[in-house]
Amino acid sequence: MVEPFWKSNLSDIEQSMAEIVRGRSCVLASSAGGREIYVAEYGEKEDFGRTANYNSACGAGSTAHYAHKGEGAKPVLLLVGGVHGGELEGIAAVLNLIRLLETGADYRGKRHDYVHENADRFRLLLIPCLNPDGRARLPVDTLIGTLSEQFVYWMQGSWKDGSLCTWTACKSVHPIKDAADFLGSYFNDDGVNFMHDNFFAPMAVETAALLALADREAVDFHVSLHGGANEPIHFPAIAYLPAAVRRKQQSFNERMAEACGERGLPFTAVDQWTEREGGSPPSFNLTSAVHHACGGMSMTFESNMGLDAPGARLSAEEILDSHFLLFEEMFRFMLK
Repeated sequence: MVEPFWKSNLSDIEQSMAEIVRGRSCVLASSAGGREIYVAEYGEKEDFGRTANYNSACGAGSTAHYAHKGEGAKPVLLLVGGVHGGELEGIAAVLNLIRLLETGADYRGKRHDYVHENADRFRLLLIPCLNPDGRARLPVDTLIGTLSEQFVYWMQGSWKDGSLCTWTACKSVHPIKDAADFLGSYFNDDGVNFMHDNFFAPMAVETAALLALADREAVDFHVSLHGGANEPIHFPAIAYLPAAVRRKQQSFNERMAEACGERGLPFTAVDQWTEREGGSPPSFNLTSAVHHACGGMSMTFESNMGLDAPGARLSAEEILDSHFLLFEEMFRFMLK
């Protein structure tokens, strides 16, 4: 059964965007399959006196050439759901956050007063679903209670011989479209997994649009919202970030571990600080790339998905609460 507050399909996104009054609804880009990708904006964009891109400013010895942010500048937060279109948790969370910003309560009628009362202290950029092509390919509106084999089929799809395309084998062919029998919801209609695009010459218009948004907005904190099967909530370590950024992300990681513990939510504190050695080099993924476009913190939030499978199984209520805890802790962290 799909809970009435669990808004996760493309029609839900369109309706939510149409009802925005306090913010602004924009189309970020059209997907490979011609579907609109929406972004909800709250707070006015500030002029940071840009004279160079981020990496050129670093080369000049001062990031102020990219974005001169004084004491009164509002932090810019970017939340992105549906990078993998079938991972519905982030989509539902972003739509409930928009509902809160518009009405003072989420779709459950639940208030989150700290978030609502402090939202105007930020520039908020909220993308419910970066991958509407993948979302359109998923025939259900919730994965809670889904069996593991069905989950793998809907997420990563199947190979030409009909066998399941499992994780991480789904990354061994990219783009994967011509090798797939059923193209899973990880991918856009061209078979591109945005997390592993070619960021120096993007294959996907969706990837290019997200990086351009992060660049022009000088984002301070970006979180990519994903589903991590039945694992405890966690932030995977992000490779190829400067030490100062990894240090800040480790601090936020510890803060979230404490907050989840207080709420009774399962959380694994994955070390954000220590660089991995040996074996294959770590992936420079979409979360890494966003940092290098804008210089901000950039993290991947892996939500529990409540599958009918071994491991922790959170309910729809608990999954949504875990995301609102993330949003609140992001606000507190950036305002401290």
